[in-house]
Amino acid sequence: MPGSPTSKFGGLFNRLFGNELIQRVVKNSGYLFSATGVAAALSMFQSILVARLLGVTDFGILGTITVFTSVVNKFASFRMSELVIKYVGQYTVEGDDISAAAVFKSAAILETLTSFLAFGLIWLLAPLGAQYIAKDVSTTYWFILYGLIVLANFMAESSTGLLQIFDRYKFIAGITVGQSILTLSLIVLVYFNQGGLYEVILAYMGGKIVGAIASAVAAVVLATQSWGIGWWRAPIGLLRDRMRELVRFAFSTNISATINLVNKDGELLWVSALTGPTGAGYYKLALSLANLIQLPVSPLPQATYPELSREVAGKNWGNMRYVLRQGSLMAFAYSVAAGLFLLIFGKSLIAFLYTPEFLPSYPALLILMVGLLVANTFYWNRIALLSLGLADYPAKINSIAAVLKIIGMLTIVPIYGYLGSAALLSGFYIFSVSLNVRKTFRELKIHRSEPI
Repeated sequence: MPGSPTSKFGGLFNRLFGNELIQRVVKNSGYLFSATGVAAALSMFQSILVARLLGVTDFGILGTITVFTSVVNKFASFRMSELVIKYVGQYTVEGDDISAAAVFKSAAILETLTSFLAFGLIWLLAPLGAQYIAKDVSTTYWFILYGLIVLANFMAESSTGLLQIFDRYKFIAGITVGQSILTLSLIVLVYFNQGGLYEVILAYMGGKIVGAIASAVAAVVLATQSWGIGWWRAPIGLLRDRMRELVRFAFSTNISATINLVNKDGELLWVSALTGPTGAGYYKLALSLANLIQLPVSPLPQATYPELSREVAGKNWGNMRYVLRQGSLMAFAYSVAAGLFLLIFGKSLIAFLYTPEFLPSYPALLILMVGLLVANTFYWNRIALLSLGLADYPAKINSIAAVLKIIGMLTIVPIYGYLGSAALLSGFYIFSVSLNVRKTFRELKIHRSEPI
């Protein structure tokens, strides 16, 4: 019946999902979301057990150890998944399989070398991390021990990029779920045996190492299936004509990732260094719960970026604009609903699941939700610019944000603690995302008259 609620809903559904490209993005992100959803549920149960077992302070120390390793690894490495997606995707569209194999080979070699560099840095910096961030020199060995996972991740970025460009999202999902199940199983054993921080670290390592190795093996098998058993002999010299472009893209994404260490990835380290591990424990929980808001949205960049890269290569600007618009509508609708849920029930959930000891995390969670609403709605703000060949623009924006963030961290966090850090992170999301979105719309406006 015309004008009925059913017909209106059907029209809205068709507008959101009627395009074949959107359907493919939703399908691929659906695989990742299913896996991420299961992994998040397992991770939440895991964090509840760990928080109850360790208490706020040791929970904060655990967070500083894991984040420290992640930050050092990101500092030393390049975002090879993005390079693989963009250039393997381009060469595949052009039918040049040998050059595509050469790109993957180059990425894997460089990533392996940087993994050894990252572990060396962790080994050297661990005493400083233990003394000035964890505030306990006896944790030095634990920093080094957990740092071993970067060696297991010797080609994790390259592998993930290849699996994505060939639409192996089911396999990525399987690895994600399997890793989470293994980690939770180990944490349950630690919990019922009343283990401590050392045993929890070993449990975390077990799941991550198995997941990283499985991803690498899957990528090598896929490369062999796609390009033949001798793909690894593809000469890197084939890329000579585009080497400058490849290097610029790799360094631009690395600079952007490095700056993000200040802007968002190193949040917990700043809080622990400036206020102590107890404040870090509260903030770690707030960040973990805030990540649940991003849960259904987090797979969308992974699923959307390969599609955007293909559309840019084919100069299908209309399709690209459509995907960005519809993706934002879906992400915004979810984010508002999730935000309202945590606003109403967040405090009760923290008290019931994590014990009242962790209730000071709730105000930080509310502050983080403001910035995440913007970041979720425009989840594509960075990948759209990457697909347009503008990897240096987000890096420039992040550089400006980093300077402002450092000033804020040194002046605000010592006074307002982790709540000040939450406000700065929300501000970073609003500032950087808004400028990236504005740049994307300007670039697409230039191509408006080009054929779809």
